[in-house]
Amino acid sequence: MPPVIVLVRPQLGENIGKAARAMLNFGLTEMRLVAPRDGWPNPDAGPSAAGADEVLAQAQVYETLADAVADCAHVYATTVRKRGVTKPVLTPEEAARDIRDATGRSAIVFGPERSGLETDDVALARAILTVPVNPEFGSLNLAQAVILCAYEWSKHAALEQPTLTEILPPAPQDELEGMIGQFEGMLDEAGYFFPPSRAAATRRTLRNLLTKPGWNHLEVRTLRGVLSSLANPRSR
Repeated sequence: MPPVIVLVRPQLGENIGKAARAMLNFGLTEMRLVAPRDGWPNPDAGPSAAGADEVLAQAQVYETLADAVADCAHVYATTVRKRGVTKPVLTPEEAARDIRDATGRSAIVFGPERSGLETDDVALARAILTVPVNPEFGSLNLAQAVILCAYEWSKHAALEQPTLTEILPPAPQDELEGMIGQFEGMLDEAGYFFPPSRAAATRRTLRNLLTKPGWNHLEVRTLRGVLSSLANPRSR
């Protein structure tokens, strides 16, 4: 079951919108907000969500973190290890694996942009989720932290990949032969195959060149249209 993303006392609507965008990129849609500083809804969230409007529209607001995670059996607090708090410490990858295998709802909790989660917030969680970052520069913004966790979860969620553009099969040999013949006919008229003693080798090189790309039938048709236009230019 997909985890709930809980933002505790988020400060800027822009950051809430960016977090929503990060969530939807990886298939997460349930956002819960705990005492957002500027209230909710926030007009700055929509533009930053870049189309993730469904996440914002369904976002629920709670007064306390305890209320926000009341229905969740597995709560992960994203923070560095807190002094005096003895809980399992997991990476996003490990937490995602646990969420995949868990029975019941899971929540990943993120703290305010400036200060992060307080010790009392972390105390409500079953485990601490910590992102391994450069110890000399551990500054992640809210959306970055959300997207890292959402991505790790998505690897276990069997999300469908974006539809690829259909690749057409190579053109049949007779179409390719027609294109090569058209090329050779135009080059013959232009006197390209000179001297005659080199004509066979030049034709062979040309054929090798034209058969390398594996043209599909649309490409062959397009190129032949180009050749026809060059041979019979329209009057201006």
